[in-house]
Amino acid sequence: MGGVWGDKGGDTGGGAATRRAAYLALAVLTAMNLLNYIDRYILAAVIPTIGKEFPLSETQKGWVGSAFLIGYVLFSPLVGWLGDRLPRRWLLAAGVGVWSLATVATGLAQDFEHLLLTRGFLGLGEATYAILAPALIADLFPRASRNRALTIFYVAIPIGAAFGYALGGFVDPRWGWRNAFYFVGLPGLAAALLAFTFREPPRGAAEDVSDDHRRRLAEQPLTWQSYASLRHNRSYVRNTLGMAMYTFSLGGLQYWTPNFLQSDRGFTTESAGLMLGAAVGLSGLVGTAAGGLLADRLAARGVRGHYFLACGLPMLASAPVILAALFLHVPAAIFAAILVGLTLALMNTGPSNTILVNVTPPRMRAAAVAVNLFLIHLLGDIPSPVLIGTVAQTTGSLLLGLLLTVPPLLLSGFFFCRGAAYLEADQEAALRPPTPDTGLA
Repeated sequence: MGGVWGDKGGDTGGGAATRRAAYLALAVLTAMNLLNYIDRYILAAVIPTIGKEFPLSETQKGWVGSAFLIGYVLFSPLVGWLGDRLPRRWLLAAGVGVWSLATVATGLAQDFEHLLLTRGFLGLGEATYAILAPALIADLFPRASRNRALTIFYVAIPIGAAFGYALGGFVDPRWGWRNAFYFVGLPGLAAALLAFTFREPPRGAAEDVSDDHRRRLAEQPLTWQSYASLRHNRSYVRNTLGMAMYTFSLGGLQYWTPNFLQSDRGFTTESAGLMLGAAVGLSGLVGTAAGGLLADRLAARGVRGHYFLACGLPMLASAPVILAALFLHVPAAIFAAILVGLTLALMNTGPSNTILVNVTPPRMRAAAVAVNLFLIHLLGDIPSPVLIGTVAQTTGSLLLGLLLTVPPLLLSGFFFCRGAAYLEADQEAALRPPTPDTGLA
């Protein structure tokens, strides 16, 4: 069960990657994720300026935020299908290249329609990356260290968000909002080439099973019945619902909070960007790391449903803190509430994604991740920016719009906690040999 990857990144052969090669690939994937989230949060930092230049209504601003996600979810099913059949590093390189070009094109946009088009293409490229990276990491690291690896990978989200807020807030008043997108898009093209620096592991290479068992998993037929079976996977369904509700809240908050701080709390573009950058960066580092550590500690103590509990309990605690942050007026108090609330909410990041790959068969993990991303964005941060903007425009109060984000945090915690009873059984089922009827256990 030892060995290394095939010479050309194919899916022949068995065994896990060497530790050094696995961490090299993880570093490359994490660097891509960092640039990905810098770009996402730059838009939130500069959208007030864009809205004045074009100009845009509050609802139109919401659509600019959602356009990326619409392209993202529309393209994700195809990416998932291709990702289970083709060499993934080639798809990764293409996807990162497309979103980098789309980022540069955002800086060239001249009106509302151009913005929608460029952000839509950004979603096409990012779908490729977001779907394939977790599946690759699952094949690079065994279950004992997979949560830790995914936690490292997802730490790039808060760091990227912090840089995005801060970079947008810094560049916009000095050199204009367009240059903020150029600063991120051009390095992204270099990151696309990094996909060719590591070899691709066979699917299921890191699972602790015999070579014969691994071959049977790799030969599992992929049919529509295979994909449809996900609806019967209790952990997968509850995890996806929990992630969707969390994504609704955080998607709306990250997009509209800079605008809220400027319009309702007297912040400048730069001060809002710097404050949110610091809060998101610190909360993400602490929260993501703490969530991964908590899940591993619970697992070591034999607590059933440990990954789900590490997501759900902190999520429930985050809701009242986020609610308080929306009503505070003193900058220091706002910063503290956002910091604590986001730290608790972001503790789900590593464990929820570990659940996602652990409870699905290795042969169809790309498709399972694609379906998950399709649903969490369709139910989450595609509608939330538009709904918040519409409520703000209708009522004249952005605060009322942002209050829509609090109840879904409670729902998210509920769904995660409900999944705890099924985790162990569904993790075992994911590694059972396929059956003749469906290709699944």
